[in-house]
Amino acid sequence: MMAILLAGFWDAVQDVLWALMPLIVFFLLFNFISLKLPAKELSKILRSLSLVFFGLILFLHGVNIGFISAGGAIGQTLGALQYNWLLIPIGFLLGFVVTFAEPAIQILNIEVEKVSGGYIKSKLMLYFMSIGVALAVALSMIRILTGISLWYFLVPGYLLAFILIRFVKPIFVAIAFDSGGVVTGPMIATFILALTVGSSYAVEGSNPITDGFGMIALVAMVPILSVLILGVLYGNK
Repeated sequence: MMAILLAGFWDAVQDVLWALMPLIVFFLLFNFISLKLPAKELSKILRSLSLVFFGLILFLHGVNIGFISAGGAIGQTLGALQYNWLLIPIGFLLGFVVTFAEPAIQILNIEVEKVSGGYIKSKLMLYFMSIGVALAVALSMIRILTGISLWYFLVPGYLLAFILIRFVKPIFVAIAFDSGGVVTGPMIATFILALTVGSSYAVEGSNPITDGFGMIALVAMVPILSVLILGVLYGNK
């Protein structure tokens, strides 16, 4: 059991080390040349970076041995059911819950409320973005079950987004396209992607290469539309 839990742990350590070392070196160099922070504040930052280091290792290792395997197993089980249309509502629910728990989205919404002086509420943003991702995951499940091409979703979706841009304030345009990048974070890209690919493997007639993938593209697009729609509602108000 211990060997299974530790499998790939050193790879996660190396990945995080390569990712964080340039940032730490750049910060220390910048502090030596320009910032010259007090020793107490520098110590606090370095302790925080060490927490980030170990936290990322545990997260990546957990993703590799847990999230991906669990998502794939759930997807294959649901796709093999006689009533596999259940993939659509379950995908919607999981997309909503995972987005609601995504740390990057929480941070974005807090920053939006702070910068807008409370004009755009973080909770409202969170619900709109969560519903957008939930719809995107549900659409991905529909693609798996029906084999509809990804183009039939992406082209009309982005055309609608460019139309909505004309009716919202500039702040909502910027937030909307930032949202599209933020929602495709580690929770979505690990658990939900594994879920859709696993479902595609189990559904008869579905091709995991063409149907299982493409979910990230939809997840990046639909929240843009949901935030722009929120901007239209704010404009009408």
